[in-house]
Amino acid sequence: MGSPVHIQRAIVAFAFGFILGVLAGCGSGHTRDASWPTYLGDHGRNHFSALSQIDTTNVQSLRVAWTYHTGDTGQVQCNPLIIDGRLYGVTASNYLFALDAATGEELWQFAPERTGPSNVNRGVAYWRKGDRKQLMFAFQSWLYAVDPESGTPIPAFGDNGRVSLRSGLGTAAADKFVVSTTPGTIFNDLIIMPIRVSEGVDAAPGFIQAFNVITGALEWVFRTIPGPGERGFDTWPSDAYENPVIGGANNWAGMALDEKRGIVYVPTGSAAFDFYGGNRKGQNLFANSLLALRAETGEYIWHYQLVHHDIWDRDLPAPPNLVTLTVDGKQIDAVAQVTKSGHVFVFDRDEGTPIFPIDEVPVPASTLPGEKTWPTQPIPRLPKPFARQVLDRADINTFAEGRDSLLRIYDNANKGLYHPLDLDQTILFPGADGGAEWGGAAVDTDGIMYVNSNEMAWLFSLSPQTPSKSSGVITGQQLYTVHCATCHQADFSGSPTSGYPALRGLKEKMSRTEIATIIAAGKGMMPGFTQISEREQQAIIGYLFGEEKTEVISAQGEDVREVVPYTFDGYNKFLDRAGYPAISPPWGTLTAIDLNAGQHMWQIPLGEHRELTARGIPVTGTENYGGPVVTAGGLLFIAATRDNMFRAFDRKTGRLLWQYELPAAGFATPATYSIAGKQYVVIACGGTKLGTHGGDSYVAFALP
Repeated sequence: MGSPVHIQRAIVAFAFGFILGVLAGCGSGHTRDASWPTYLGDHGRNHFSALSQIDTTNVQSLRVAWTYHTGDTGQVQCNPLIIDGRLYGVTASNYLFALDAATGEELWQFAPERTGPSNVNRGVAYWRKGDRKQLMFAFQSWLYAVDPESGTPIPAFGDNGRVSLRSGLGTAAADKFVVSTTPGTIFNDLIIMPIRVSEGVDAAPGFIQAFNVITGALEWVFRTIPGPGERGFDTWPSDAYENPVIGGANNWAGMALDEKRGIVYVPTGSAAFDFYGGNRKGQNLFANSLLALRAETGEYIWHYQLVHHDIWDRDLPAPPNLVTLTVDGKQIDAVAQVTKSGHVFVFDRDEGTPIFPIDEVPVPASTLPGEKTWPTQPIPRLPKPFARQVLDRADINTFAEGRDSLLRIYDNANKGLYHPLDLDQTILFPGADGGAEWGGAAVDTDGIMYVNSNEMAWLFSLSPQTPSKSSGVITGQQLYTVHCATCHQADFSGSPTSGYPALRGLKEKMSRTEIATIIAAGKGMMPGFTQISEREQQAIIGYLFGEEKTEVISAQGEDVREVVPYTFDGYNKFLDRAGYPAISPPWGTLTAIDLNAGQHMWQIPLGEHRELTARGIPVTGTENYGGPVVTAGGLLFIAATRDNMFRAFDRKTGRLLWQYELPAAGFATPATYSIAGKQYVVIACGGTKLGTHGGDSYVAFALP
């Protein structure tokens, strides 16, 4: 007979699973439909389904049930909704569509603007009240309300069906990049919106905004860069709230909602400029924080800052998970936040009290003139990290090409968690894309968390900028250096494995108009640079095309280089000559963590480089983007890897049970649902990222 704690946990898990099963009509004996009604399955963002028709005994029999082609190839990160037998998703161009979820037949597609590229989007939100229902869908800088039956905007919402995502950000955001890449969170008649902003000196402030879903009216705003008299104001310079070159501290990854408590849990990102904080000295609340806000009003309840004065781009990358745990015999409603550094922070939902001790650990001070780093950073004692924290010299990959040169780079670089950036190379590990990324973690009814992780080292450094002395004359090269070189490199070489294409030979590939459109509107994960004037666009294009005359008279006023005297040298992965990670495997992992005890249950490599396996090298894992789904059938479904595979694991043991090669890599989180008693699992397959080929399909699987 089990211990009282395990019996109590089993009773809670059984009751929770039974209730979900009744609501969903799960199991092979039921014929009721089961939906996937909100982003990541539920407002707790737990990626969990009570469906059990597909289980560990029959998953090997899964077959393709239908395939839908969107018609526009490119990166798709969408976790679709399935409601009333319809599937709602977005395409690579972020156009909204509806399908018959049983057949994959397209019912309608809504393309708000076909004026140019748009950002990627991870899905939509759904609101229902009585007979009224609508989809809430973000496109470029707008939030749309769309009729789910017809796919047309609802005129009564905002300005003929849409409102601006800049509405509550103030005049400083009027001409700056603001989009949403993650669905909003619905509470009663409100939608609380994540936004993505620039990470440079041109960043808009990342305030949290709630809109009325019926009228589009702005209902409340929480200022993540506080003004005078507001909590956290003293953690910034006194002018930070109105400083045009300080922005960010935004929620871009989405949030979790406790409907019973009426609390929304909001993880925030870094303050901008991301890699230098000399002009924003202080702890910088509420950047890099988990915020608990009153969902109805935006009123502050509690916060915990997970990175102080961030200069490493350690924004919180995924929504938190709302879980009920049994710790030392006591049942606790908790909120768990995964991080890019590979940690899990677990708090009591009401007070924000840590469930496991968190230590403020001393970290190195910056020697960079002007910078003042925070002296400590928080590190949880439990759960232990799900990604490696330290790289030793012996960790440089033994089968890497050019290992001697990699060892020289390692020997000469700064190392260690939270080592400040400076003019020399610093090894950031885990890298800029985690640890955990936007796919987030799944949690089952036993309080077991499942999180996929990247294990990639990156090389970061800064370079000094010399303030312009040319009385407003700026060259195309200077504009390119400020706005473009971080990702595309000073020599136009880019970093295709990181998702940043090379710009060499651009004149032969694209027209001036096409390039100008991308600069203004963005494309994929590239933000739109709306603050760059047409004349400045042409100066940049002229520099890219190798033309001699690329100067422009700028009306920008104060040169930001006098305020932020350093430029970031780019997102450079630490790779060998063949393009593989310079460090020893695993390069991608999947970990099961018992949050009740803070202990790992199992960890396995996730993903495969088949050409290395063929050489006799054990499975290495790969970089991965997109999250898992766990089910009452004992399964964990995940794509995410660059090898195009969609996999099902036994969630208790981590044993691989089934895999299928997709038409393109599934850099997205799957969804599962049932119609007329048949359970389906669907995944978006857009590929494109990490140098993989592009795709345009959603593929659904079911038992024969």
